[in-house]
Amino acid sequence: MPPPSDIVKVAIEWPGANAHKHFLSAFVSSWSLSGSEQFALRYADGPQLYITEQSRGDIKNGTILRLAISPARAARQLLERIQSHGIDARLEALKELAKLSADPTFAAEFINMEGIGTLARLVESGTHFGEMLAFTLTAFLELMDHGIVSWDLISLSFIKQIAGYVNQPMVDVSILQRSLAILESMVLNSHSLYHRVAQEITVGQLIGHLQVSNQEIQTYAIALINALFLKAPEDRRQVGALNVCLYPQEMASSLAQKHLRSIILNHVIRGNRPIKAEMAHQLYVLQVLTFNLLEERMMTKMDPNDQAQRDIIFELRRIAFDGENDPTGTEKRKAMYTKDYKMLGFTNHVNPAMDFTQTPPGMLALDNMLYLAKVHQDTYIRIVLENSSREDKHECPFGRCAIELTRMLCEILQVGELLCLPHGCNDYHPMFFTHDRAWEEFFCVCIQLLNKTWKEMRATAEDFNKVMQVVREQITRALAMKPSSIDQLKTKLRGLNYSEILRLRQSERMSQDDFQSPPIIELRERIQPEILELIKQQRLNRLCEGSCFRKLGNRRRQEKFWFCRLSLNHKVLHYGDLDESPQGEVPFELLSDKIPVSDIKSVVTGKDCPHMKEKSALKQNKEVLELAFSVLYDPDETLNFVAPNKYEYCIWTDGLCALLGREMGSDLTRSDLDTLISMEMKLRLLDLENITIPEAPPPVPKEPSSYNFTYNYS
Repeated sequence: MPPPSDIVKVAIEWPGANAHKHFLSAFVSSWSLSGSEQFALRYADGPQLYITEQSRGDIKNGTILRLAISPARAARQLLERIQSHGIDARLEALKELAKLSADPTFAAEFINMEGIGTLARLVESGTHFGEMLAFTLTAFLELMDHGIVSWDLISLSFIKQIAGYVNQPMVDVSILQRSLAILESMVLNSHSLYHRVAQEITVGQLIGHLQVSNQEIQTYAIALINALFLKAPEDRRQVGALNVCLYPQEMASSLAQKHLRSIILNHVIRGNRPIKAEMAHQLYVLQVLTFNLLEERMMTKMDPNDQAQRDIIFELRRIAFDGENDPTGTEKRKAMYTKDYKMLGFTNHVNPAMDFTQTPPGMLALDNMLYLAKVHQDTYIRIVLENSSREDKHECPFGRCAIELTRMLCEILQVGELLCLPHGCNDYHPMFFTHDRAWEEFFCVCIQLLNKTWKEMRATAEDFNKVMQVVREQITRALAMKPSSIDQLKTKLRGLNYSEILRLRQSERMSQDDFQSPPIIELRERIQPEILELIKQQRLNRLCEGSCFRKLGNRRRQEKFWFCRLSLNHKVLHYGDLDESPQGEVPFELLSDKIPVSDIKSVVTGKDCPHMKEKSALKQNKEVLELAFSVLYDPDETLNFVAPNKYEYCIWTDGLCALLGREMGSDLTRSDLDTLISMEMKLRLLDLENITIPEAPPPVPKEPSSYNFTYNYS
């Protein structure tokens, strides 16, 4: 008879004793130890975490455990040793504390004994140096990262002491690294501490740490710069301890004056060491934060009555057609302005200011056009005059193209969108660190690409959207190659002309699907409804099994859960709170709350969810936003979800839509659909002598092999 599934075989070791396979009390007895409550089990390998009632289900067969003193006893002993007068004993205690502090069970016990206050006083005293200080800071950071106590409790003297380690010209690398990490956590986790840290740390001092050879120090320095940047007030940003409140554009200018970009380029990106994942993430964060400074202009509409803004359009016209600024000549040409604005490619020839009233891209498009006209004047004049001399049906409207291109670039580079800070995206582009006006230069390259592609496609006004689609593909393909400079971007784009894009599209289309003949397409359309019905049924079956969700607002290391499942008759949603993540299905009897399906009004996702609207945009995680959905039901109530992963999100949103009789449309549905249709087509084609389908074919019997699909993605 096989052993029960919830029984695993483990080995327990005690220093100086042989391994056993009994219960904890048996170990204590067999090793002549008294008081089983004074002992606990820990993993012998890896992080060596304590085994708790909540984590005991994670133990696997063959795991080696170690009998150790209990977390409370260990915390008490270490606290006593840390406060002892012997330097050697204190050092060994701090070394062991730095290792044990990563364990949440031990951390809770140590913090309850006022351990964090003890460590803070050791740092504030300034009597610890070298290894002893490094282990103290490590333990302090590990304990605070559990989220058990608030960072707001940190004293000003502690902040000054930590900032002093960062500001010292010569300090041990391990101490500097931990000090930077502590300051970053302070800024990210406390609004009040942000102001205190900003008064103690300057951007200039952090830039100095970017010029070292240690990439970990560089990473922590950029992370702290990003944290100060991210947590600065939205309307005004404060750079370091400059004691000057700056608007976002002024902040970017200040950073440029301190040569932050060039230092990162020369000492980090072009350094002799490969970029590690965490450094790549921090560079991505800095890139997004920099581009997000454009959001204000992107969302600012042009005021047609603002003379200063209208003067910018006059300047565009003057540079293109007048050459030298001649007020007299300008007055004489006022009657011809409408013709000039048409040649410039504006949609509204009479009042082109109206072209910039839509956001995005708002005034950002006008800024880009003015930069091109002033900095790359020859290119600007050539593009405008070249198109004004073409036949009307083939002219490329510069104004309209520049506005639409700016909108497209904002979408590609996600200007103003939320950061994926937690686990991190590392999709940074080295070329944006090679120029102080990288955004504007990028636009100038892309507008020339657009003009070139327009000519290659021999496009007319009716082809405008098609041209923009091709240009988007050219840009995204070039960016995917990670050009190291603006010049290299130009080289990549030259190789991605319209003919090459057509060739790549055809090649990818052929590789994706070998069945492109009309009969196969007809067969695909015929079997698609029944396959889609099969997917809907699978989604509903998964809803009946139910899923566990994390409750919102709980800290990472103190998670609470709740479970939701659909009744077997598809008429009621049952849900309720859980103390821990379940190992299987949760019976309906344990789910105390329910919602009749007939009361459900709609299902909303992402930023439309009520629990997403309540959060600040800067604090909101893009990953969480993509996994959020809500059920709206009578009377004006909501049930809010954050799925654990993309798969569960698609299962539940698709299933709820199917439950309400609405069309499913997730990526997972389309992927399942394509896979099943391909399998079904291959099975059916085996029975066909040729691929020609008659006009009125007899019904094909359903073969068990082609319909007995079991979906269990978990």
